[in-house]
Amino acid sequence: MTRYERVKAALAHEKTDKVPSCIHLAGDGLEVYEEQLFEKYADENIRRLHREGKLSLRHAMYYSIGNHVLTVGCPWWDWYDLPPEYSTEEAPGYLPKTRGIGSYEEFAKTVGELKENTDAYVLVTIWGSHFEKAYFARGIENFLADLAGEPEYAQQLLELIIRKNLVMLENIMHTPGVDGILLGSDWGSQRDLLMSPACWRELIAPGEQKEYDLLHSAGVDVWVHSCGDIRRIMPDLVQMGVDALNPVQPECMDVYELKRLYGDKITFWGGISTQKTLPYGTPEEVAEETRRLTEALSVGGGYIIAPAQEIQADVPFENLCALIDTARVL
Repeated sequence: MTRYERVKAALAHEKTDKVPSCIHLAGDGLEVYEEQLFEKYADENIRRLHREGKLSLRHAMYYSIGNHVLTVGCPWWDWYDLPPEYSTEEAPGYLPKTRGIGSYEEFAKTVGELKENTDAYVLVTIWGSHFEKAYFARGIENFLADLAGEPEYAQQLLELIIRKNLVMLENIMHTPGVDGILLGSDWGSQRDLLMSPACWRELIAPGEQKEYDLLHSAGVDVWVHSCGDIRRIMPDLVQMGVDALNPVQPECMDVYELKRLYGDKITFWGGISTQKTLPYGTPEEVAEETRRLTEALSVGGGYIIAPAQEIQADVPFENLCALIDTARVL
């Protein structure tokens, strides 16, 4: 099976010859790890593709460590010239301006190169796409207060975000080579949802559903990122058609219970502790947790090996290698 085929099988809850993986570094400050991993794992073919400019160092490194999913950012939009009153407690009486960012040409070129030079599944990642986009404008404390005290304004702001998102997604999802799109919004804390389930269902879910339906209409898989404890809306996400959920934090949700309740309906990407085992455990403990979790969550398909957040600078390099080496043989 190709890497792409293993990911599609996992999303379809089918058994594969090897469990797919997708392990990420957090970004800034981990350039040394990126170079070390490339030197340690890249074969001559990948080195050649990187030398020829056909794969970036980051994509070459991720493919070399065994990732089945390669992620790509995309042209998107942002708030433009937010006025000072948007950071005050009182809800503004008007909606803010927006502007587009990024290049469709560069995006399509990168996706095409990944498809031409690897057998990976290509996932477009859009972080902070909806709920987070709203509180990026207002500040999280103010927007949570808006949800409770100014629901009409909160709904108007969220509807503006979804209207913008749908236009951008319509352009992105038809790019040849795009297999899935991840929409990110952190709805949970480590204790519970940041808002009531009723509030989420009334103000957040309708816009999310429009996005999921649009992506599925083009044959694109729907991946969702939400940190925290979101167990109270798991049945909603299943019913709404989410294909894969990330990061599945074991510190705030019982990942084995999630597998038992929803493992035949939604694919989990993540789950290996980034708050305990990876930064503070031994390489042997990292390998053991990776094996144990993968064996449990991959039963009947539906699992992609990964830490429950991107790798931070507090993770020792030898622990990162233990994770990678274990994932490569499972």
